[in-house]
Amino acid sequence: MKKIAVVGAGAAGLMAAAEAAKNGADVTVFEKNERPARKLMITGKGRCNVTNIADNQTFLNNVVTNSKFMYSAISEFSCKDTFEYFENLGVELKVERGGRVFPNTDKAVTIVDALVKNAKQHNVKIIKKQVTDISKDLVINKTEKFDGIIICTGGESYSLTGSTGDGYKFARQLGHTVTDISPALVPLESDDSFCSELSGLSLKNVVFSVYEKSTVTNNVNAENNGNKKSDKKQKTKPVFSELGEMLFCHFGISGPLVLSASCNLNFNKKEYYGKIDLKPGLNEEQLEKRILRDFENNINKEIHNIIGLLVPYKLGLFVLKQADINKNQKINEFTKEMRKSLTFALKHFKINLKGFRPIEEAIITKGGVNVKEINPKTFESKLVKGIYFAGEVLDVNAYTGGYNLQIAFSSGYIAGRSSAKE
Repeated sequence: MKKIAVVGAGAAGLMAAAEAAKNGADVTVFEKNERPARKLMITGKGRCNVTNIADNQTFLNNVVTNSKFMYSAISEFSCKDTFEYFENLGVELKVERGGRVFPNTDKAVTIVDALVKNAKQHNVKIIKKQVTDISKDLVINKTEKFDGIIICTGGESYSLTGSTGDGYKFARQLGHTVTDISPALVPLESDDSFCSELSGLSLKNVVFSVYEKSTVTNNVNAENNGNKKSDKKQKTKPVFSELGEMLFCHFGISGPLVLSASCNLNFNKKEYYGKIDLKPGLNEEQLEKRILRDFENNINKEIHNIIGLLVPYKLGLFVLKQADINKNQKINEFTKEMRKSLTFALKHFKINLKGFRPIEEAIITKGGVNVKEINPKTFESKLVKGIYFAGEVLDVNAYTGGYNLQIAFSSGYIAGRSSAKE
């Protein structure tokens, strides 16, 4: 009987432990916290978005970093397999908007309890013990020898749950390279004062786009008045652009769109700015006609009296600022240029982006153990036989929607089975 150690009792670790035990291994899980899966307890705002009903290609499309590496894993243990796995454990699941899967109880503890019970039913031993050292000859803490070790220690996000980057240290000890670590699925900071003034304002059905700052232009009117250089910049492909919801905060911006955008950014090497299309359902010509209709019905008013017909009033005042239009401008004195400038500002509301919020606020960590050094079919190290990596410790991350937990379950499933069989 092979003796397998799993370091970290999170989503990937508990899955790996159960699967290794099912395949005949004697499994011990080392967990430094008092209870397993502390981070899993807070995922999905405490509800646990356990997976998605996406097919394999949709899943891969939502993996931002190293999606090709996950091809074999998702082919062997898919989102559908995860759904059925938990149903077989007695967990009733439901599907919500965007294919997101949650337990019927709306409580993450339901998933945690199912994983722990599953492991223990297969005689997995879960012990509270801090791992400080893993050697190439598969010895933990210089005292306990194993036939295989699966490292499932997570990343650095939500460090209070125990994700403190231990796995990166172990990986380096074993000769692996670790790519640059940064927050992902994290709010973004801005030095624009209007963010704090609009704090709490939620926007729905807007398009949020992010551009590299080398393409920025500060003069909205210059862009709008046919400046060729500005037009060329305006056509630069965004690094991220998507329709959805976002939120203004005292420090900048957050919400689903912003979290997804963060996965595509690297503030260590580049600077960025964002643009919000506040009226994505209308092109500029259609929007200008809509504005004209509002003007005709309110011809004797000032612009600040009717800006609330187009966008939330407080936001509208900042739209006017970006359009360089005085809020007391009389509608009956509006020029064609002013109207075009207002239209442009509504379609291209600009926000400066300063950086990520601290990694402690990130849902996941971007970066990790270099997947070029990992066998994608077994999750075993190519450098040290008997060492496996699974979950967030790897340099693989995805958008929100249950995809990151699916990465944990797929990689844990395969690493567990591989460690026991080979």
